[in-house]
Amino acid sequence: MMTDPIADMLTRIRNAAMAQHSATYMPMSKMKKAIAEILKEEGYVADVRTEEGKDKRPALVVALKYNGDRVAAFRGIRRVSRPGRRVYVGHSDIPRVLSGLGVSILSTSQGLMTDKQARHKKVGGELLCEVW
Repeated sequence: MMTDPIADMLTRIRNAAMAQHSATYMPMSKMKKAIAEILKEEGYVADVRTEEGKDKRPALVVALKYNGDRVAAFRGIRRVSRPGRRVYVGHSDIPRVLSGLGVSILSTSQGLMTDKQARHKKVGGELLCEVW
């Protein structure tokens, strides 16, 4: 049993990027797929798709994005709110990652969104992770 599937997802992406793999596979969930889609929209990963896994359950495939020197599109990816310590922020308290160069992903009442979208819509929520 996994206690924090989002942290597992971020760790798989981070490890695959350090090993310069072209893609990484993980068990599928709606939350993971939504986070991966946001990473794709922001330009940190190349592609997101679902496939049938080895045990006939759906698997999420995240294709990583590199530049010409095989350096990953992101420098760091960090889980902020954990099961042991949840972090909630209001729309005026959403932190800027690297002075706006990075992105935070929030879980709000209107769904998952980036920090910029949450500030624009004036909604707060749980601060899931930061990517830079």
